[in-house]
Amino acid sequence: MNSIDKVKSISVWIFIIPFLSVNTCLLIVTSFHQILEPGVPIFPTFPYLDGGVSISRTVRDFPLYLIFKPAMFITSYLLIRYWLNTKNIINHFNQDYIHTKKIIFFGVGSAILLTIHSIFLGIKFDNDLYKLFRRVVMLSFIIFELIAQAYLIKFFYEIREKLVNYINIIYLKIKRILITVLITISVITLPFLPFDNFKFLKHAIEWNVFLGVIIFYLLTFLMWKKKIT
Repeated sequence: MNSIDKVKSISVWIFIIPFLSVNTCLLIVTSFHQILEPGVPIFPTFPYLDGGVSISRTVRDFPLYLIFKPAMFITSYLLIRYWLNTKNIINHFNQDYIHTKKIIFFGVGSAILLTIHSIFLGIKFDNDLYKLFRRVVMLSFIIFELIAQAYLIKFFYEIREKLVNYINIIYLKIKRILITVLITISVITLPFLPFDNFKFLKHAIEWNVFLGVIIFYLLTFLMWKKKIT
């Protein structure tokens, strides 16, 4: 099935491109911050554990956004292709599936939100409403991603007996665990987002949720079999 091959190839790049771009920016910031912003110190950090810096702070300044922005535009395009090909897969196994439109709405919507976030990244306005807008867009991207992924996992589980020759069921189970953990963490931390007291914790969660979201696509690549038997 052609759409399965496309989803398999696209999904690995949806993992690789954001992972490399964000972590390249992190490496540059921690190694050369004094050159980029003289007189403004930044301490060595591994934000996945210590939350020493946010993703936005890592990628928003020149020249770092020259790495991050193109990577996110490419990722957005790949996400749209991924979800449209996923629609073809869903229709192949169940053309009347009631949640297909929801999956595509939230999946493609997440790509559009990522594009909007990338466009405004690095544009600085000392305005609380603008800052709120950026945060809402980024938060909405994560919510849309998690909803689309959750519905997709639900669909695969409902037809898992039909997928025996197409997927490795172990990776489907891992994806279900991953999405459950990500949704649980997001729901628990949502009430604490407005408060600055938990800044480092929020940064660490942000990095790990980001990693979890793109690992979902790596697991998609691993889940689909190379040859259909």
